[in-house]
Amino acid sequence: MSFMYNPFPFDDPKPVNRPELSEKTISSITDGGTPAVAKKFAAPVIEKARTENQIIAFDGYATSDWNVFINLLARECAAAGIEFESVDANAECFKSGKEIDAMIDPLLIWDKKIDPTLLYGKIYKGGYEGMLDEQKTQAFEEKVPTLKNGAGKVIAVYGYGTLIPRFRPLYDTKCFFDLTPKTSILRIRRGEYVNIGKKRPDIINRVIRRCYYCDFEMAVCSRRELLQNNVPDFWFLSDDPQNIQMLTYEAFADICAQLVKYPFRAKPCYIEGVWGGSYMKRHRNLPEQMRNAAWVFDFIPMEVSVVVEAGSKKLDINFCSFVCREGESLMSKDAVEKFHGYFPIRFNYDDSYHSTGNMSIQCHSGSAYNREHYGEFGRQDESYYVCVTGHDAKTFIGFRDDADIPQFFREIVAADTKHTPCDYMKYVSYEESKPGLQVMLPAGTIHSSGRNQVILEIGSLTIGSYTYKMYDYLRLDFDGKQRPIHTRLGEENVAQNRRTSVIHDPNSPDYIVQQPRVAESGDGWKELILGENQQLYFSLRRLDFEKECPQDTKGERFHVLALVDGDHVRVRSKAHPERFYDMDYLDIVCVPADMGEYVIENLGKEPVMVHKTMLRDGYQDVVL
Repeated sequence: MSFMYNPFPFDDPKPVNRPELSEKTISSITDGGTPAVAKKFAAPVIEKARTENQIIAFDGYATSDWNVFINLLARECAAAGIEFESVDANAECFKSGKEIDAMIDPLLIWDKKIDPTLLYGKIYKGGYEGMLDEQKTQAFEEKVPTLKNGAGKVIAVYGYGTLIPRFRPLYDTKCFFDLTPKTSILRIRRGEYVNIGKKRPDIINRVIRRCYYCDFEMAVCSRRELLQNNVPDFWFLSDDPQNIQMLTYEAFADICAQLVKYPFRAKPCYIEGVWGGSYMKRHRNLPEQMRNAAWVFDFIPMEVSVVVEAGSKKLDINFCSFVCREGESLMSKDAVEKFHGYFPIRFNYDDSYHSTGNMSIQCHSGSAYNREHYGEFGRQDESYYVCVTGHDAKTFIGFRDDADIPQFFREIVAADTKHTPCDYMKYVSYEESKPGLQVMLPAGTIHSSGRNQVILEIGSLTIGSYTYKMYDYLRLDFDGKQRPIHTRLGEENVAQNRRTSVIHDPNSPDYIVQQPRVAESGDGWKELILGENQQLYFSLRRLDFEKECPQDTKGERFHVLALVDGDHVRVRSKAHPERFYDMDYLDIVCVPADMGEYVIENLGKEPVMVHKTMLRDGYQDVVL
């Protein structure tokens, strides 16, 4: 999750997926408000409790709120004459706050000379099991079975990690509360979440950092294991505590299994930024109160969800939960193994159209640096495809051939410490932007999207976000504070050899501003390779056609499509034409690996261009 992730609280109503679902699956979904859901859940539990006490476990993703539901369950039990008891498993089993702090704080960077904004640290790998106090846990394991004795009582055991393997035999019914990443982060930013081991909320950015390196990591790993082993009995969608939706686990699994048979779209998240423009806000009719939509997180796996229509109901499902269930069908078995179960490519739009300035001059870290310094795998390679331009738009990439790089470092440090401007144009190379320009940005490449354009940004896997701003024009944030700069980290990671002549040289391994070349063609269509480089594990392509363009995933590689020129296209399975998704301009659709042959049909009158991203040949050999 991006450290600076601050989504605007708006749910885009348009991206809805409509897979064919059975009546059995649809009828296994309960909504209509949390009281109604609690009543339906409680009825069979109460009946069983009349003859034998029932122990119900409630686990969930970080920031999940099951309190309303448990209170309503208690009310239903009381009305039926059934005794009710709740047990906080975290209070009963976890180490003290001081002990947890002693485990986690050494993993976090506290030296502002190294990390001025205190964003970074190392991933905690111990899971919920590492949080347990063994003596307290043994007492808990002895206590809970005794609660089973007798009849006329329901016991709710709740807490993060309640469904870890060693506890599962204790329960009669196992429930998991899931939610979307956007809701999770908004709850944190509203001060509604207390980090594991803490008694009260901390400063927001510290809560987010602790979440990223500890709470979220534990939750992600635990949820993946639960889904892969089909542990829960019920799956709850709990974005709104007052309107929780309950699914049998069988129904949830079936919805995911049906969705992966279709091209599908994720629900975007929109984020304001000081350099944000106006194009995407107008194009997508976003709320007037939004200052801009600098970032459109259209298909960023760790940040988005997928909306599924099930009869009259709409279900907002965490994308990572969907991937855990259907990773092999979605990505292929090889890709699941290579990328540790994560979807490996991310897609967003950066909008600086008619904005006040450029994106910051920045670079990103590579796999070796991420492993050594952050304890996680993954590269932060990127690419820019220019979709829309205005007057004098530029895309910055690499150093100029004549750049005095040591002097550049001195100037950006002075800008950060003494607030003196840096003449970055003397040092950073740029391309004159026009629609269709594709540049690749392997980790370490200095770059920026300039003012007055909309770019499709495509990046490789990093579970978090390691962006080192090297120069930001002495710009203030929305609160009037100096924006955080990481000159030291930027200097450690920037690739000084990537200069203008090098990045344009076809014989250079750093040939990253390439000329399009035809890969395939047919009647009225052609597929262009826009960018391929051994440092990136994905291939960047474009499909130019008049009426339709045939494609084939071959059961091996997913495709991600963006309609970058044209009004409307339909992406449909060749074998099952009823399985399709209709795309509008700048929509992004994922075609699962299992789709096989499919067709993109032009629903308009003018020729269209569809940007296509897929894993390139030899991606398995790229070091993460």
